Amino acid sequence: MSEEDKVAADAGDEEDVTDLTNSDVCTKYQEAAKITNLALQGLIGQCVPGAKIIDLCEFGHTVVNAQAQKLFTKKVDGQVVDRGIAFPVCVSVNDIVCNHSPLANEELDPLKAGDIVKIDLGCHIDGYISVAAHTLVVPESPDSPPVSNPELGNVAVAAYNAMLVAAHCIAAGKKNTDVTAAVERVAKAYGVTPISSVRMHQMKRYVLDGVKEVALKTPNPTENEMEQEEKLPDCTFEAAEVYAVDVAMSTGDGKVRPGEMRTTVFKRNVEKQYHLKVKASRAVIAEVDKKFPTLPFTLRHLTDVRQARLGIPECVTHELLTMYPSLHEKNGALVAHFKCTVLLLPSGTVRVTGLDIPDYFKTETAADEETLKILAEIKEEEDAKAARKAAKKAKKKKAKA
Repeated sequence: MSEEDKVAADAGDEEDVTDLTNSDVCTKYQEAAKITNLALQGLIGQCVPGAKIIDLCEFGHTVVNAQAQKLFTKKVDGQVVDRGIAFPVCVSVNDIVCNHSPLANEELDPLKAGDIVKIDLGCHIDGYISVAAHTLVVPESPDSPPVSNPELGNVAVAAYNAMLVAAHCIAAGKKNTDVTAAVERVAKAYGVTPISSVRMHQMKRYVLDGVKEVALKTPNPTENEMEQEEKLPDCTFEAAEVYAVDVAMSTGDGKVRPGEMRTTVFKRNVEKQYHLKVKASRAVIAEVDKKFPTLPFTLRHLTDVRQARLGIPECVTHELLTMYPSLHEKNGALVAHFKCTVLLLPSGTVRVTGLDIPDYFKTETAADEETLKILAEIKEEEDAKAARKAAKKAKKKKAKA
């Protein structure tokens, strides 16, 4: 029996404890994180000239589902452990910031060298979610490194460093306003703009967008009422919580708009009920309630896409479904998006998802002094962790000799 199956078999003793104080819960978050990172790494290798976005999305879904089905195969109380996609794979190119997962008949042009690609996805094991996002540039060929201009390198480094600093700041006892201030400080140093509609969220079991949120920027009181971002309630982070640290930066004004492309990613709003009038709408919501009762899904994964397109509008109008529209920056703006998942463990905040920034993203702009100090601390912690891991591996090797 695998370690994961033993965890599943023993879960009954602590089944009511769904936060990180339960070691079984920690294991599930970490296993979901491994799959998320694996799928993300695989997708990066698939981003070559000529690749179709829909094929990339389905490749990512295949990896996540295939890997997830290998874990926790033992039934608990006669039920198979739920596992798989927590957020549909989205591949957003150039000025599209996020949430692009097209239908087969609404595909954009294939990728070409120099395209800026943002990949976003998530996996869950038993409802415990790990998410990640990454930014890359499509190379001329698999054997040639991509080329990044200085302006793109600057915004990518800013977004990645802001993610690292934000993750570092999310610790028990600190407030969401502390994180917002840190992100704004990084953006100011690099001369870029946070995407105002992107937010970090607490995650719980089967809950992707928890009550506690973190804004990337403080609302500007000088903006007109229609454009001004809503001020989030202050909150304090607590031990044993989990957060999606989501950062997007732009060389534009940071104000994204829905584009002309159809929204394909939705989530069931479990708090809303309504007796739908249209037959297609009732069929859609019945299938969603059965297959995707809590986590986001893409229209492509419904049985009858044509029927879904007819039924979705009524479901959205009566708030049974929440939309995740494709969001665009102004034409010509450069956008970078990075996301990681952090666990607030007794030993401190631990990043379990997210890949290193590609080394072709470079900037001559220096971060501010406080950010440089935090980045140095992070590097020191990572080096110490790597050293401990290497020593442990060497000790095991010596013991076997």
